[in-house]
Amino acid sequence: MGRYNLFVSMGRPALLAICAFLGCTWCFGQAEIAGCPVFPPNNIWNTPVDHLPVDPRSARYIANNGPERSLHPDFGRSGAIPFNIVPEDQPLVPVRFTAGAAESDPGPYPIPPNPAVEPAADAHLIVVQQGKCKLYELYAAKPLPDGTWEASSGAIFDLRSNLLRPAGWTSADGAGLPILPGLVRYDEVASGEIRHALRLTVPRTRREYVWPARHFASRTSDPDLPPMGQRFRLRKDYDISGFPPEVQVILRALKKYGLILADNGSSWYITGAPDARWNEEALATLKRVRGADLEAVDVSSLMVSPNSAAAGTPLLTGRVAVPFSPTPVFDLSAGTAQSITLTGDVTAATITGLADGQIVSFLICQDSIGGRKFVWPALVRGGMEIGLEPDTCSAQSFVSDGVNLYATSPGVTNMPR
Repeated sequence: MGRYNLFVSMGRPALLAICAFLGCTWCFGQAEIAGCPVFPPNNIWNTPVDHLPVDPRSARYIANNGPERSLHPDFGRSGAIPFNIVPEDQPLVPVRFTAGAAESDPGPYPIPPNPAVEPAADAHLIVVQQGKCKLYELYAAKPLPDGTWEASSGAIFDLRSNLLRPAGWTSADGAGLPILPGLVRYDEVASGEIRHALRLTVPRTRREYVWPARHFASRTSDPDLPPMGQRFRLRKDYDISGFPPEVQVILRALKKYGLILADNGSSWYITGAPDARWNEEALATLKRVRGADLEAVDVSSLMVSPNSAAAGTPLLTGRVAVPFSPTPVFDLSAGTAQSITLTGDVTAATITGLADGQIVSFLICQDSIGGRKFVWPALVRGGMEIGLEPDTCSAQSFVSDGVNLYATSPGVTNMPR
């Protein structure tokens, strides 16, 4: 039994506690395909955005792409975008690129005999290579009589890396992003939770891209049209209780992880992988959601580097200073890096706004007198003993399961302010 399969058999609190103790990042409930991670846990595809601010142009982006139009599940028992899983030693096949050769990874590609290809004009061909954990994606793929393939463009991604494609480069998708991490997959819906953003298309975009996208696919510079890479989410107050259980799983993901605009296409189409087990009657209820029920999200505060898909840790995305009180409230929805300067003892702190999977940090500082005590709330597991030296700070990081915080570091005390 692999370490991933061993650990997922445990309860979530025990799993998180062990992960915190071991200092590992691979076991926080991250999606896996064929024994490979679907990019690192801190990848922007895998990062919740339910706590981030609404983009100032949200209403205009939606108004220009059909606020009255329905969310459309562009997947079901057939059609959609399939993916192929091949072994590490799958023979490599040459691919000739007909249009985007300058921005395509030359390969060769481990394409199996008779692979599943998207049955549409886009003809996407996706291959996951076991062992090496490489992702190969082709656009407009076509087999040739001699056993080789041709395609308009192609991209190779390391599923264990956050490295983005070169700036300005396309991929098998208009935004220069991978397709696989944004697919709705039956198995994860059946498990009860999707832990990543979903792929989105709309018809009207602008000649610009924002992180993590690398490429645009438009001729207009209208600022009221969304750029490639724009994140959207379902509004927090949207009532999903009347939907079938499997559709509620998708809608919860839309609230927490949202959608990433990846290509031009029909309004509010979300992409998935085909599966004979899909209940298409249930999926059709997604069409009750309208464009007006979505909102654009500003994820710029998460960017560590424009060339990396890593979402910033709290220490890199700003700090919320909490006023001193013997009973302070740390609201993580306002920011996941929180600090306080102690001018007295803290006896009953409260932490609110926890979201599952959040990485949280606390900076607790002594004033010039020092010796102030700080008592962690009961929901904090593994909280350090705060240093008492005057004009010093103690820092510690945690991960949240939505209910408790689990220490991911032993913490550091008595650092000079």
